[in-house]
Amino acid sequence: MRARGTLPLYIGGFLGPFGGGVVAVLVPQLRDAFDATTAGVAASIPAYLVPFAALQLVSGTLGERLGRRRVVRTGYIAYALLSMLAAFVPTLGAFLVVRALQGCANAFVTPLLLAGLADEVPPRQIGRAVGTFAAVQTSAIALAPLGGGALGAIDWRLAFVSQAVVAAGLALMPPDDGPVRKEQPSLRTVFTRRVGLLSAASFAGYAGVTGVGFLVAVLAADEFGLGSVLRGVLLAGFGIAGILVGRAAGNWVDRYGRVPVASVGIAWCSLLVVSLGLAPSALTLAVLWFATGLGSTLLWAGINTLAVEAVPGNRAGGTSVISAFRFAGNAAAPLMWLPLYHIDPRLGFLGAGTLAAVTVAFILPLRVPR
Repeated sequence: MRARGTLPLYIGGFLGPFGGGVVAVLVPQLRDAFDATTAGVAASIPAYLVPFAALQLVSGTLGERLGRRRVVRTGYIAYALLSMLAAFVPTLGAFLVVRALQGCANAFVTPLLLAGLADEVPPRQIGRAVGTFAAVQTSAIALAPLGGGALGAIDWRLAFVSQAVVAAGLALMPPDDGPVRKEQPSLRTVFTRRVGLLSAASFAGYAGVTGVGFLVAVLAADEFGLGSVLRGVLLAGFGIAGILVGRAAGNWVDRYGRVPVASVGIAWCSLLVVSLGLAPSALTLAVLWFATGLGSTLLWAGINTLAVEAVPGNRAGGTSVISAFRFAGNAAAPLMWLPLYHIDPRLGFLGAGTLAAVTVAFILPLRVPR
């Protein structure tokens, strides 16, 4: 594996989820800057995630048809310009529009990076590369509140200016185009049973595991009185766990198989997510959330490797459709679990853990194409 060729892909994989989650911790500063309500500012999160997820239904195939290199470079340039604009718009309405456009731009980057990564490495090392990519994306979601909080403590605009600088640099290092094909990739090729099962698994996995971080933060505040800084540190444990075992998880995928490793991750995460609601102390909650991050890395190393192999003739197209459902699950998690949490905190985590367990039903029928 060529480090110089893959490093920009990993950095790009971090940027998208980080940009989506960084706003959550900046709500107080943005509320003051725009003289707006908390609900109004919080709308910037779905404003980014909804178009980001929706456009991925078609962005991968379009990227394959037009050329990964050209599309990713254009996406990065657009994201950089929009990030700078987000830092200096004068009103909340304009900020929401810019955030939506950021989501659109990133939809044409993330799935093409993963497809490019799979083409960059030998087939026997795909699991390791994709496992690392999954860990990077998971860490971005978990570390976004911590990074956003640190930058926001100086000036909230830095959270967006820094993204603009990184995106501009990455525009100089786009992935190579995919292999030359006799026929242009078609959107019809992604409408398969395999892609459908992986899409359902990705939605359930994100809604039931990765997307539960917000519920952990609420529990940490409500039950244990943790402030914003300590909550950020607690949530970061999930991402740190992914960084620690991401490459190893990918190696296990290559050695033992995609479905077995993902199934172990699902069982692990299901039990731990339910146990989060029973944590007797903040320390126990932190340990359980860190351990959930370890299991999540196994889950996503397996599923993401299956995703990049799902449609060999349209790798980015299949990956982008599956990714769309993954981030849709992340966006849906608060709507699904908060009502149960308000009845009883344990119910919120029980519901999430149950959905996570269902994920195994979607991946057991799958086998790596030979």
